[in-house]
Amino acid sequence: MAERDTTTPLYGIAVAAELASVPEATLRLYERRGLLAPHRSEGGTRRYSDHDIDRLRRVAELRDAGVNLAGVGRVLDLEDENGDLRRELAEQRRER
Repeated sequence: MAERDTTTPLYGIAVAAELASVPEATLRLYERRGLLAPHRSEGGTRRYSDHDIDRLRRVAELRDAGVNLAGVGRVLDLEDENGDLRRELAEQRRER
């Protein structure tokens, strides 16, 4: 069985909120603050992927640890950059 692509937009906002254990209004706030960028359907409906749900859970972890939203954004940016660099390094090692 093929592994599912974690970036495929699958969930509406109500389901995403339930999966991440946060209110729908919080998801909208995170989107306005640039912490999350869900896919939009042609009709403008938000669609969240498994990757988005994981990111929401990470935001919740950081908020629970006392990090404000600006700090959360910075931490997420640094984690994304770190992941990109690690993938790039792994690719370079495979090419050798």
